Amino acid sequence: WALPEELLLLICSYLDTQALGRLGQVCRCLRFLSSRDLLWRRIARGCLNSGFTQLGTDLASGIPVKERVKVSQNWKHGRCRRETVLKWKCLMPWMELDGEYLYLSQAENIQAHPLCPDGTGLQRHPQAIFSGHQEDVCRFVLVNSHIVSGGGDGNVVLHKIHGSYSVKFSAHEQEVNCVDFQGGLIVSGSRDRTAKVWSLSAGRVGQCLHTVQTEDRVWSIAISPLLSSFVTGTACCGHTSPLRIWDLESGHLLTCLGTDFHHGAGVLDVFYETPSLLLSCGYDTYIRYWDIRTSTRKCVQQWEEPHDSALYCIRSDMNHMIASGSSYYGVVRLWDKRQTRCLQSFHLSSPTSSPVYCLRFSTTHLYAALASALHVLDFTAP
Repeated sequence: WALPEELLLLICSYLDTQALGRLGQVCRCLRFLSSRDLLWRRIARGCLNSGFTQLGTDLASGIPVKERVKVSQNWKHGRCRRETVLKWKCLMPWMELDGEYLYLSQAENIQAHPLCPDGTGLQRHPQAIFSGHQEDVCRFVLVNSHIVSGGGDGNVVLHKIHGSYSVKFSAHEQEVNCVDFQGGLIVSGSRDRTAKVWSLSAGRVGQCLHTVQTEDRVWSIAISPLLSSFVTGTACCGHTSPLRIWDLESGHLLTCLGTDFHHGAGVLDVFYETPSLLLSCGYDTYIRYWDIRTSTRKCVQQWEEPHDSALYCIRSDMNHMIASGSSYYGVVRLWDKRQTRCLQSFHLSSPTSSPVYCLRFSTTHLYAALASALHVLDFTAP
């Protein structure tokens, strides 16, 4: 039975949920086969945003795999319920998402909004507010129950989410456009054309370990999952290579990514999928997928925004799906890496225009922060 069952599992993995349902009505054996979690996991590995990474790691273990496969079809076909849950009067909001809260920057504060346990949205009133900046928060990250933020006041602020502990230190001469935090180190990038590495170890909290002269405004930054290097995305005005990777221990330049960037093709967002796979996007309207093992001169894949709009933000499901936010009319696009064209698009601010400053998604919901509102797309209830 082992070999025929394995063959049946392989064949069934190419069927959609409706076909599997009909197949289960044929006989008892096929009904048993179509209900097995092993089959649904095999199917889910090829689906969009099913909670499984390229390496097979399960990122959404709290949701049954069969249900995730069904919801994945809604992502693929763009079936969702849209809702505007928060409105405000501020510029360039930023977000982070965990399993229980959505964290949203509002002017100089960061608010924690609880997600409803039944998956119906989020509570409009924040449960906690994290303060510390004198000017607007530009960006922040959420890592290991800590929030690290950079602000227009040139400061970096560290908050411990469950407690009153916080640290603030003067980091840059101009606004801190981007930050990341991993392994007890903070990296920050600024309009002052520098990137800096900061220590959080005992006795050295807030001590600058390295100052990197980038010769250009730094718009985005990310630490490699190996904690050995970090990448900066710059404006591509003062330096011809906007994507550069630096050694985290010494601060020395390791490599530049790409050779064909035009003047002003600034990189506004970067995202590591693995230590060797990196996504970038920015003013030149392209999403680029870099495999550092293969080449640093050319990306392995690229996708062009069809309406020639700058791309402000990007995220991946760590497998097949990419979501991007455009600079005009609040356009969110879904991309399948296995295809060359955009899979689905959602216009969230028509007829007025607004960039999508930040987006985050789970296996069931997508959150997009525009200039004046937070939009939620619920893919469980089309």
